[in-house]
Amino acid sequence: MKRIILLAAAVLIACGAVAQTNETYPSYVQVTGRAEREIEPDEFYLAVTINERDSKGKISIEQQQRGMVAALKKLGIDVAAQLKVSDLSSALFKRNMSVVTARYELRLGSAAEVVAVGQALNALGISEIVIERVSHSRIRELQEEVRVEAIRNARQKAAMLAEAIGQKVGRCFLIYDPSRDESFSYFYYYDNSHKVRGAAFADADYEAEALPLDFKAIRLEYSVQTKFVLE
Repeated sequence: MKRIILLAAAVLIACGAVAQTNETYPSYVQVTGRAEREIEPDEFYLAVTINERDSKGKISIEQQQRGMVAALKKLGIDVAAQLKVSDLSSALFKRNMSVVTARYELRLGSAAEVVAVGQALNALGISEIVIERVSHSRIRELQEEVRVEAIRNARQKAAMLAEAIGQKVGRCFLIYDPSRDESFSYFYYYDNSHKVRGAAFADADYEAEALPLDFKAIRLEYSVQTKFVLE
């Protein structure tokens, strides 16, 4: 019963809001503006896992870590800024309790770097490399640009519809922005979570120009609801 009362109250409030809008602006047009853009990623995030099983216990985690860092620096990677530890584990409980598994997140700036790093780490016996995601260094700025394009698109739509009936659009009295909670759920990354292991980078002739990894563009999409006065 309480639920029915609440529902009825919500309906009355909504009806009141519509009536007030109709009274204030008896003639208006409601449109949804949309915008989209595709951008090439310039940030590639790799998950690199080092464990002693790769070397059958012959090379310690510490040795592999030093080798990885040296290889990355040789490739011009800023290790301090681009490499971070994501997990350390001693799950096998060796007698000395030394770390037997280490996981890292590595941020790279191009597909060519992904290939070069993959080859270098594979040569060291580090075979577990996962491309977790891609992004863009200006992603927030680009999102805002798409939002602006969407509201401009709404204005254009409203003007076109008004012209078709011999009227003009006036002021916009409602903008419903679904991103106001800062969730940014309106942009999407394509699935780039390829697992790249061992043989993928074993060939020294493996070139970025012939990269089989499906690095698709990042697609930004946005829509905004608006209401414009008709004059």
